[in-house]
Amino acid sequence: MNYWPLLGIAVIVIGFLLRFNPVPVVVCAALTSGLLAGLTPLALLALLGKSFVSSRLLLLYVLTLPVIGLLERAGLREHAQRWIGRLHGLSLARLLTGYLLLRQVLAMFGLTGVAGAAQTVRPLLAPMSEAAAEKILPELDSADRDEVRAIAAATDNIGRFFGEDVFIALGAVLLIQAFYTQHGIELTPLSIALWAMPTAIAAFVIQSVRVWLYQRQLQRRAANTRSERTN
Repeated sequence: MNYWPLLGIAVIVIGFLLRFNPVPVVVCAALTSGLLAGLTPLALLALLGKSFVSSRLLLLYVLTLPVIGLLERAGLREHAQRWIGRLHGLSLARLLTGYLLLRQVLAMFGLTGVAGAAQTVRPLLAPMSEAAAEKILPELDSADRDEVRAIAAATDNIGRFFGEDVFIALGAVLLIQAFYTQHGIELTPLSIALWAMPTAIAAFVIQSVRVWLYQRQLQRRAANTRSERTN
């Protein structure tokens, strides 16, 4: 067995320890492993090109971060906060419950990439939730803001996690079907998705109640603050 191609791992480790640019480090590691494995330069170049073409869709996720950064630099978070501040009838509980319902419904149809932590929660949902919480309790400290952001992120995560199991073409549903088939239990993806529906509904109700209880907590703190100032 030829162990020399494993030197590519050493190239990656050394390059990262020396804080070199990750892209040339990975390319050098691939060249090292390929040449030591006996590939010709032309065959190695063809392999690198094929791997790049087959993985080009991953660049969409890479491009998401700089786009979100540019939007935030242009004031996206501030605009979202001001917009929520003008909607007097939209409370924190209504905002997060509505987003949770939308996230679950989209995930049930397999549209899990429409929203998410990077492209929706950080630039939009979190600042909107902070603005809604400030309408209840204007004196939000850093700990309160972190808690509001955590609740917003949890709402997104719960909506996707429990909604996507209802989608019959999801890999997890097919994995469950294969597991039961190996043990002699025949289940269709549709039946597994239908049995996941009560869990999704329970998750929606539980998270909605949690958000409502947190809003009530903020309202009680705001009432206590007003009573202290009056006294």
